Amino acid sequence: MPGRKVPGWNLVSKTEVFPARITGYNRKINSDQIVLMKLPIFPLLIIFHLLSGSLMGQTAPPASAPPAAQNASGKTGAAADGKTQAPAAPAPAAQVPSQPGSSAKSDSDESVATIIHVVNEVRVVFTVTDRHGHYIKDLKRDDFRVIDDQKPAEMRSFRSETDLPLQVGLLVDASNSVRDRFKFEQEAAIEFLNAIIRPGYDKAFVVGFDATPEVTQDFTDSTENLSTGVRMLRAGGGTAMYDALYFACRDKLLKQEQLGPVRRAIILLSDGEDNLSHVTREEAIEMAARAEVIVYTISTNISGMKGKGDKVLERIAEATGGRAFFPFQMRDVSDAFLSIQEELRSQYAVAYKPADFVADGRYRTIEIQAQDKGLKVRTRKGYYAPK
Repeated sequence: MPGRKVPGWNLVSKTEVFPARITGYNRKINSDQIVLMKLPIFPLLIIFHLLSGSLMGQTAPPASAPPAAQNASGKTGAAADGKTQAPAAPAPAAQVPSQPGSSAKSDSDESVATIIHVVNEVRVVFTVTDRHGHYIKDLKRDDFRVIDDQKPAEMRSFRSETDLPLQVGLLVDASNSVRDRFKFEQEAAIEFLNAIIRPGYDKAFVVGFDATPEVTQDFTDSTENLSTGVRMLRAGGGTAMYDALYFACRDKLLKQEQLGPVRRAIILLSDGEDNLSHVTREEAIEMAARAEVIVYTISTNISGMKGKGDKVLERIAEATGGRAFFPFQMRDVSDAFLSIQEELRSQYAVAYKPADFVADGRYRTIEIQAQDKGLKVRTRKGYYAPK
């Protein structure tokens, strides 16, 4: 119909759409145009024609689709309870208007199907030592078998990783109980960070804790900034070690971007005595498992005897696939840091497919067995399946 827009059509002039027909029509009425223009009502007809065409040609603006749900940072983050939130479902694709001459399509034809394929693959980093504690770095794929939830798993890939990017958290007990040796521990920690963090490749952060955890240096690859963060720590107050470990795993490492395989580790310096935490030891260990963090503990107890706190540190390290160090002399703290540094650079990475994986959020155990019974494999004890 002249002067109207049909939704979904591009409006063009009659002459452009039907040039032959309109040309013929113009030739037919050219003889009558002079008579029509001489009539007194002709100007009114022109005005009416312009107004009606303008009004009838208006169309309502298209309704905008609602934006996809996202959090404040624009990326899928982690919930306050440490559980990773599922990405928001993609918004349905906008329908394209039919063009002239095309056949009409139903809504189901024009919608875009979204196919979600879950890759049930688990990646694990581990180290291997002999009976004397020396690291073995030249083993092959056939030297190991993987047991997932007590069932053999299909190994997809295997490689020796001596150069994985590191994401390291340094947690330093700044309570009154470690005041006497606090200065020495700070210097040993600075020496460790200077040796292990490579600018542009690795990142670390520093947290001091007494009654509450305090970040003195956030994630950075600058050893100078990390050293400043360590020196900012001040001893004093009670001890909330479990809270600090829980915080470092949930709010720092779990939320840190991971573009590929990395080695996530926490070095925890403490006497292991906790008297103020709101979470339990096992809750802190569970959060470390969710963040896929290996915890190395260095005891600050120099009494010469293992105390109750040392057993706690041993439990945390063993449960997360790390090691517990008990340097009964202060100079041995530096040796502990050197051992951790060597272990972080002496590792293997394996990716495997569980035999009967179910995305039910359940905790599943991991066991990597070496064919040589004289070798010891150290890795995290398990993981939480996604929901």
